[in-house]
Amino acid sequence: MIFLREDLWFPDVAKADDEGLVAVGGDLSNERLLLAYRSGIFPWFIENELVFWFSPPERFVLFPEEVHVSHSMKQIIRQGKFKVTENKNFKDVIESCAAVNQFKTGSTWVSEEFIESYTQLHHLGYAKSVEVWEGDNLIGGLYGVEVGNIFCGESMFSLQTNASKLALIHLCKSGRYKLIDCQVYTSHLESMGARMISRDIFLNGVIASQKTV
Repeated sequence: MIFLREDLWFPDVAKADDEGLVAVGGDLSNERLLLAYRSGIFPWFIENELVFWFSPPERFVLFPEEVHVSHSMKQIIRQGKFKVTENKNFKDVIESCAAVNQFKTGSTWVSEEFIESYTQLHHLGYAKSVEVWEGDNLIGGLYGVEVGNIFCGESMFSLQTNASKLALIHLCKSGRYKLIDCQVYTSHLESMGARMISRDIFLNGVIASQKTV
């Protein structure tokens, strides 16, 4: 296992273990987070005050043109009951992601350290949020980090059925991204069209995306 200290670097992701663990340690500074995402790496959780950095051998991704919008979702969109915005309330979105995860599982990897660090990235223009509203009430959303034309999704939440789906569909239909990184498998995202690709293919996309900006 490779331990990171103060030096700003990451080992080659080819050295990751079978689960995708690249390194442990370091910090959640703006510079290190940006270097991680630009290297195809993401922080998954903090344990014993150590950050665990991952780049799985297979990456779960969604190509926007492949997003599956069910008939019922099309009806919801047509009804116009909900409003979708971008970057209007990043802090509430990330805090809601943490609270919903805590409620559902009894714990959450979206710790105070994560909230503070990603909020700083948002103020710098790198971390983005999508909000779903019913009137003045925030009922769903997602947040992630933008790397060129790739959106690296971090977490989403719903206080009403389908709210997070609306946020993801909005992201796919925005026309700004060639790829949405969902990181690891969930059946919820698979039902919307997400699928696995190899780490090498994903990394090639990350590298190419940075050459276009």
